[in-house]
Amino acid sequence: MSTRVAVVIGVGAEQGIGAAVSRRFAQSGLKVYVVGRTLNKLQAVTQTIAEQGGSAVAYCLNAENDQQIQALFDLIIANNEQLEVVAHNVGGNIPSLFLKTQLSFFSKMWRSTFLSAYLVSQSCLKIFEQQQKGTLIFTGASASMRGKPFFAAFTMGKSALRAYALNLASLYKSKNIHIAHVVVDGMVDGDRVNKALFGLGRLARLTRGTGGLNIEAIADNYLMLYQQSNDLWTHELDLRPHQERF
Repeated sequence: MSTRVAVVIGVGAEQGIGAAVSRRFAQSGLKVYVVGRTLNKLQAVTQTIAEQGGSAVAYCLNAENDQQIQALFDLIIANNEQLEVVAHNVGGNIPSLFLKTQLSFFSKMWRSTFLSAYLVSQSCLKIFEQQQKGTLIFTGASASMRGKPFFAAFTMGKSALRAYALNLASLYKSKNIHIAHVVVDGMVDGDRVNKALFGLGRLARLTRGTGGLNIEAIADNYLMLYQQSNDLWTHELDLRPHQERF
């Protein structure tokens, strides 16, 4: 029987969405490809998974490189593994002043937030079609829904990602392929926020009064999406702290 595997792309620090989702998938019995740019961070996540009795592989790549993305999924095919779920969690929120933003920055943000998702979906959906099943989850943000001052570049990529994800969901649902877009609306209680600007990010999170989104709770929802019966699928999920204002 083929090994059932998950791929989580965009894993950084252990206290982050990608790492939490990787751990949750491993706890459900899947072998997890923990994918990101920094090997020592990936190995820390896989070590934790192994200590908890799970199975995981650290895999380094540039998510904006089509050949590296394809090589990852070719490896899964070569290993005769069954691809169950892919989570795309790439793209950081970086503010900028619009009229002072260089084209190179806009291009970089677009490649990170949208192009990487396009490349991942192009590779994994071919496998899902052959298997006649699979789940693909994209991590979105409040910028997927609305633009805010200083975040024009981030909004450009994330709103494009949302439109793309929902289009794919409509296209592939009849093929037993579940595609979901998760709006992570608010600051995340993770290392990226807490260590930003020498700790000011953590202060900003706490002073907003919400405490931030708990990464373990986010991971629970990713697992829920993967485990949903095709009798009733969620294609977009909006996650926010209960104190957060709409």
